Amino acid sequence: MSEQDEQPLWQPGERRVAGTNLARFMAEVAHRWDVEVPDFAALHRWSVDQPEDFWLTVWDFCAVRAATRGGKVVENREKMPGARWFPEARLNFAENLLRGEGEDEAIVFWGEDRVKRRLSHDELRAQVSRLQQALRAAGVGVGDRVAGFLPNLPETIIAMLATTSLGAVWSSCSPDFGVQGVLDRFGQIEPKVLLVTDGYHYGGKEFDCLDKARAIIAELPSLEQVILVPYLDPAGAGQALPGAVALDDLLAPHPAGEIEYTRVDFNAPLYIMYSSGTTGAPKCIVHGVGGTLSQHLKEHQLHADVRPGDRLFFFTTCGWMMWNWLASGLASGATILLFDGLPAHPDGNILFDFAQAEGMTHFGTSAKWLDSIAKAGIAPIDSHDLSKLRVMMSTGSPLAPQGFDYVYDWIKRDIHLASISGGTDIISCFIGGDPTGPVWRGEIQAPGLGMRIEVFDETGQALPQGQGELVCTASFPSMPIGFWNDPDGSRYHAAYFDVYPNVWRHGDWVEFTHHGGMVIHGRSDATLNPGGVRIGTAEIYRQVEQLDEVLEGLVIGQQWHDDTRVVLFVVLRQGAELDDDLIGRIKAKIRSGASPRHVPALVLRVADIPRTVNNKITELAVTDVIHGRPVKNREALANPEALDLYKDLPELAV
Repeated sequence: MSEQDEQPLWQPGERRVAGTNLARFMAEVAHRWDVEVPDFAALHRWSVDQPEDFWLTVWDFCAVRAATRGGKVVENREKMPGARWFPEARLNFAENLLRGEGEDEAIVFWGEDRVKRRLSHDELRAQVSRLQQALRAAGVGVGDRVAGFLPNLPETIIAMLATTSLGAVWSSCSPDFGVQGVLDRFGQIEPKVLLVTDGYHYGGKEFDCLDKARAIIAELPSLEQVILVPYLDPAGAGQALPGAVALDDLLAPHPAGEIEYTRVDFNAPLYIMYSSGTTGAPKCIVHGVGGTLSQHLKEHQLHADVRPGDRLFFFTTCGWMMWNWLASGLASGATILLFDGLPAHPDGNILFDFAQAEGMTHFGTSAKWLDSIAKAGIAPIDSHDLSKLRVMMSTGSPLAPQGFDYVYDWIKRDIHLASISGGTDIISCFIGGDPTGPVWRGEIQAPGLGMRIEVFDETGQALPQGQGELVCTASFPSMPIGFWNDPDGSRYHAAYFDVYPNVWRHGDWVEFTHHGGMVIHGRSDATLNPGGVRIGTAEIYRQVEQLDEVLEGLVIGQQWHDDTRVVLFVVLRQGAELDDDLIGRIKAKIRSGASPRHVPALVLRVADIPRTVNNKITELAVTDVIHGRPVKNREALANPEALDLYKDLPELAV
């Protein structure tokens, strides 16, 4: 390890540490439970050793609103699955998010550079009240499903809050999904009500969604109401979709009033999320009301230091769990900033324009986007006033060490960079930020509080050092309450618990660092195994994507002569050529930065890389294609046509 890597990239000062929510929480824990928690590591140990005390303290510190909490914190705590947190509690999710009152802004929305809108807390509550009445009049009640085929609009937040205020269940897909992709999801959960849009803006262009909406509606016999949320053409919305009612027409008979919250069990269903679906029909993951709320409150307030009045942003669509995570920021008193469209339009600076104009305090995005703007030479440290920005969060894929360098060199030097990782499966994070601790290059700072994470080898033994499977060995509130249409729980059990009994296996290939943080080396189901040595794909990406000519890479293992050979596909910058010189530099970079075992046997140029609708590259689908196996669910991909680029490549046959 270099001397540079032994110096933190950022260290909060004493005054900043003392002002964090986490410092106040530690003081509360020390006083209430008579324990010493001098630092994050000590607090984490206490949180997993005394989980009932920890989650009880989170409830009180974050001021969860409930009709009753009950006397029992958890039953069957040792069972995974099977634990039930706060089994006697009764609460409502929307009631906890709609705490704000008055004219302060609750939501600020930018639709690329075309649309800007603002809603105060009072305006948000009024709109939720009106839509709640309309949904109730349509027969929506506890447990019913309401689905949204919508952009990241304020109306989408309003619809979710109105739905959950009734104790009903919300589920959403973004309008860039294909028809079959939507039906593969919504068709399983049989929604009673569907909200659809007429279209969306992307890259300065308009994309009409009405044909897709008609096709989706025709294949969902469970629907009793279709609501059109106009975005491209508000004036013509009433006639755009026969059989649907425009949102304004639906709300017209319902004046705003007090919201009547239906309080439900802590473990009642709140959201239905979906797995990527690249290995079969998407799994319908059901998340509970209280588990989602308590986990998000913990992550926002303790890990991200979200405070009342902060302005919280995450670049996401309504098909990614970070949308749900962002929406929960309302429960911590933050204004949530919504963006819909292409962040590269018109010149790659629009999200920083957004940050400057709106006084953004928390900027969340993907590692891939940070890499793309770094390669584009964007330097907001010189062009934008980011003085209000305190925290930058990155997720979606591992943030490479050079991504850390870019943030501190070219975005802002005094900033808490929190690389975070979890997933749709837990609607939250296993590892994330520590606002009181140093940021080390290439490392995620710390395990999530209350999350007993470990690294296992293939035999189920814990590894204090070295690479292995990320697991969680104790229950936590935001575990799914199950899968939809899985009455005996067999599919749920097979997804996470079939390898290590009573232990959650998350599917990431990771290792602990000596700083107490973690490095993710890739998905464990996509790890390479040349010569019997397991290699994480992220280790290769970290090296090859440092080269200016390489925009992005995808690496797979090809079965070859009773072994595995590593094949690297690269997308190159316009004008670059994959000649012997560049191939040599790619291999040399990987050899010196990773190891000789990481060096690919073949480096091939491709025009595109297939990715899921959540913008994650899909190594498994490419692996299936090059081995002549069918890809089970092409509709799960945003660009399924890219798979054709990998078929019958002559270079792979020799």
